[in-house]
Amino acid sequence: MEFSEGKNPSTTDEIGELEKSAKSWIAERAAEIEQLQRHESYRKEFLGNVSHELKTPIFNIQGYISTLLDGGLDDPKINRPFLVKAEKSVERMINIVDDLQSISQLERGVLELHEEWFDIVALAKDVFDAMELKAKERNITFELVNDLELPIIVNGDKFRIRQVLVNLVVNSIRYGKENGVTRIKINDIGDKSFVEVTDNGIGIAKEHLPRIFERFYRVDKSRSRELGGTGLGLAIVKHIIEAHNQKISVLSTEGVGSVFSFTLKMGSTT
Repeated sequence: MEFSEGKNPSTTDEIGELEKSAKSWIAERAAEIEQLQRHESYRKEFLGNVSHELKTPIFNIQGYISTLLDGGLDDPKINRPFLVKAEKSVERMINIVDDLQSISQLERGVLELHEEWFDIVALAKDVFDAMELKAKERNITFELVNDLELPIIVNGDKFRIRQVLVNLVVNSIRYGKENGVTRIKINDIGDKSFVEVTDNGIGIAKEHLPRIFERFYRVDKSRSRELGGTGLGLAIVKHIIEAHNQKISVLSTEGVGSVFSFTLKMGSTT
């Protein structure tokens, strides 16, 4: 067997293997660095959003307390109204912290679901009852549509699914038109229950729809905060439904309204 002068085949093979190993190592490190950069960007964005969300209620509380300490405490036209406003700001902070805790658990996949069989129709009625006073403030009517006119038994974490319905109904009230309608429609499609929450409110522009389930994403930032939203509600809704291995979607037209729909595993009604 003949070889070219000055070349050792085993050495060439070893160099080739080393080059491959080096390229593989560099590629792995590059992927790790890219992932770390994404995590760092995610962390910075998350902290920035949290800081921004908490600043408003904190500054409000500071302003109310300063006014009271500067003499407003002795003025009956100021003291109670400002204390009520401060209490609302504290409630907003509590809501933000609660939602942050929920979204953290959901995004890390550590939220434990307590699944059971329950009647989704009865749960929807319960949510409507709980939201009745809030709806009356804007003269919004509730409608529950169940074509089967029977209990619809589904499997899931009842507390979390209630959280989903509450978030969707509250949003429909917040962004619905006065004298409007919020409708929950429940049907069965094979082995799944199909739940729709519909309103005839302001709707969502097409360009916002792909991001509507992102945490802290707001279509109208000033109006959302004015109405008390934390910016986490729809992200929580999406994570809860996906934790059940189901899907949620949205259809919306500006000036016409929105339809949020999701599925749940269905059982027997007998």
